[in-house]
Amino acid sequence: MEIGDDSSPSPPRDESHLSPPESQSKKPGGWRAIKYILANESFEKLASMSLIANITVYLRTKYNLEGILLVNVVQIWSGTSNISSIAGAIVSDACLGRFLTLLVGTIFSLLGMAAMTLTAGLPELRPPACQEEATCIQPQKWQLSFLFISLGLIAMGAGGIRPCNIAFGADQFDTNTEKGRATSRASSTGACLAISIAIFLIGHHTYICKKPQGTVFVDMAKVITAAFRKREIKSGYEHSFYDPAEDLESEVRKLIKIKRFKCLDKAAVIADPSELNEEGVPVNTWRLCSVQQVENLKCLVAIMPVWITGVGCFIVMDQQSTFGVLQALQMDRSVGKHFVIPPGWMGISSMIALSIWIFLYEQLYIRTAKKLLKRDSRLTMHQRIIIGIIMSILCMIVAGIVEQRRRALAIREKSFRSPLHVLVLLPQFALSGLTEAFAAVALMEFFTIQLPESMRSVAGAIFFLSLSIASYLSTLIVNTMHSITKEEGETPWLGGHDLNNNKLDNFYFIVAAIGFVNLIYFMFFARKYVPFTKDV
Repeated sequence: MEIGDDSSPSPPRDESHLSPPESQSKKPGGWRAIKYILANESFEKLASMSLIANITVYLRTKYNLEGILLVNVVQIWSGTSNISSIAGAIVSDACLGRFLTLLVGTIFSLLGMAAMTLTAGLPELRPPACQEEATCIQPQKWQLSFLFISLGLIAMGAGGIRPCNIAFGADQFDTNTEKGRATSRASSTGACLAISIAIFLIGHHTYICKKPQGTVFVDMAKVITAAFRKREIKSGYEHSFYDPAEDLESEVRKLIKIKRFKCLDKAAVIADPSELNEEGVPVNTWRLCSVQQVENLKCLVAIMPVWITGVGCFIVMDQQSTFGVLQALQMDRSVGKHFVIPPGWMGISSMIALSIWIFLYEQLYIRTAKKLLKRDSRLTMHQRIIIGIIMSILCMIVAGIVEQRRRALAIREKSFRSPLHVLVLLPQFALSGLTEAFAAVALMEFFTIQLPESMRSVAGAIFFLSLSIASYLSTLIVNTMHSITKEEGETPWLGGHDLNNNKLDNFYFIVAAIGFVNLIYFMFFARKYVPFTKDV
C-alpha cells in the first residue's frame, strides 16, 4: 500500500538506485569464476610440484630407500597419480560433476600432504639417519605403510583434480560464441592446499556447474559389446541405424557420422524391430547403441596411434625425476663456500627451459617470421611432435655421456661424490623440458581438438593415462634390465646405494634407442593421424 493522500498523484520514483532484477544480475561463469579456479589450481600446483621435485631426494635421504626400490616407488606413485585421472573423469562425467570432483580431489590431496608433513616432522615415522657411504638401515614395514598411505591419498586427489580443472575452467565460457571460443583458449605445502580449498569454495556462487552427462567409458564398453554381438551382420548402408534426434536441452552436440572403423557401426544397426520398445528406445543398451555412442568411440580409437607416440616421449621425461636426481646427489653441488645446490632444484631447469622456449617462440620467432616472410609461420602439430621426440633422444644421449664422465671421475678419485659439478646436468634436464614444450603440449592440444566437447574430461584423462603408462613401462624396463644384467654374474647396471658401482650410462643409451624406434614409428605410421594444422 502507498502511504499518503490517495487523491494526489504520486510523483515518479527514481529507481536508478535500486538493484537490478534477478534476470539482469551478474551471471555465473566467465572471468568472475575463472579467478577462483586459477587460484585453486595455482596453490594446488605449488604444493604438488614441490613434492614431485623433492620426492626422490626425500625417500633417499630420509627413508634410506635405494636403487630399484626407490625408482619403483617413485615411478609407481607417479603412474598411479596419473592413471587415477581415468577414475576421476568417470566419476566427474557420470556422478558428481566437475565441481564436486575437484572439491573432493583437493581434500584428498590436503589429507595426503598433511600425512607427508607428519613423516617429515616425526622422527619415529622414519628409519635412523645414515651417512652417504654407509650401509643404511631400511624402514620398517609399518613406516613404509604410513608413507604409502600418504602417497596414495595424494594420488587419489590428483585423480580428481587433473582431468577436471581445465575442463571446469572451459565450462565457464560459452564455447558456442566466437568470443567464448577465443577466451577459452612439509607444512607450507599443506597450507597451500588449504588455501586452495578455501579460495575454491569462496567462488562457488560464480561457477557454472554443468550436470553430469554420463560417462563415455561405459558407452564405449556397450558399443564394443554390441558390435561383437552383431559381428555376423555385413557392413553396408542398407541397414537402419539407431540415431535418435538431438535433445535440445542437452549440452552434448551430435557428431557427424564418419566412414572409418565401419566394424563399429554394427553396434547401431537395428537388426530386429523388437530391439526398440514402443517409445523407440533400445530395450537392451548392450545390444543396440546410438550412432553418437559409436562416433565417440571412433574418436577415441583414432587418437590411439598418436597416443602411443606420447608414451614413448614420456618414458624419457620420467628418467630425470629419478636417475637424474640420483646423479645430482653424487656430484659436486657447491657454489662458493657457503651454498650447496639442492638436488631437487635440478628439475627447475626443465621448467625454465620450457618457459624460455615459450618466450622465444611467441615473442621472437613468430614476430620475426611474420615481418620477414609476411605470413604466419607457426610450427605445425606434426613438426612440434617430431622435434619433441628428437629432443627426448638427445636428452638420453647427453645424459649417458655425462654419466660416463661423472662415474669415471668418481672412480678415479675413489670418492662416493664425483668432483664433476652438478651444473653439467643442466643440458639433459633442459632437453627434458624441451621435450615437454614440444611433444607434450602438442599431444595435449591434439587430444583436445580430436575429441568432442562432451569428452573434455576424457581428453585430459587420456593425456595423463599416457604419462601413467610411461611410468609403469619405465619401471618394467628398469626391473627387466636389472634382472638381466644381474644374471650375468657381474654387478648389475642398476640398483644399490652407489651409482659408481652401476652402469647407468648403458641404461640411458638403451632408452635413447627406444626413443629412436618411437621416432620411426611416428614418421612412418602415426603421423598420418595428426591434422596438418598450425599452432594456435
